[in-house]
Amino acid sequence: MENADETCNALRLEKQLCFTLYACAREMIKQYKPFLDKLGLTYTQYITMIVLWSERSLTVKELGSRLFLDSGTLTPLLKKMETKGLITRKRSPEDERNLIISITDEGMLLREAALKEHKNISGHAVISDGESEELYRILYKILGIPA
Repeated sequence: MENADETCNALRLEKQLCFTLYACAREMIKQYKPFLDKLGLTYTQYITMIVLWSERSLTVKELGSRLFLDSGTLTPLLKKMETKGLITRKRSPEDERNLIISITDEGMLLREAALKEHKNISGHAVISDGESEELYRILYKILGIPA
């Protein structure tokens, strides 16, 4: 049986992997904010655009799966992006229960601006390329995604 000190030590904030991951994610998003402000995107809109820049069109369900987001989070986000002219939302003709998200020409133009701005942020890395690759491997393992 563990003693009280070991139990209390296990519950210290700095011993919580979930907190460290959460704090790092918040810090990364904070570092991206000036870059995203120039693009007129929130972080969640940005990662949505990243998927759409490569996929061009997919269902809300597929998008949610890729981003680890549920439809309750995606619906208001996608409505705002449609209002900005970055995407369209249309019901699938084969199955009206499926909402298809497609990137617009305006959304594709934003990709070029993002590429230019991304060079500015990538220079602020605090870890080496090798450390980045190892971190990706570990994080993908946690997410259950083949690296």
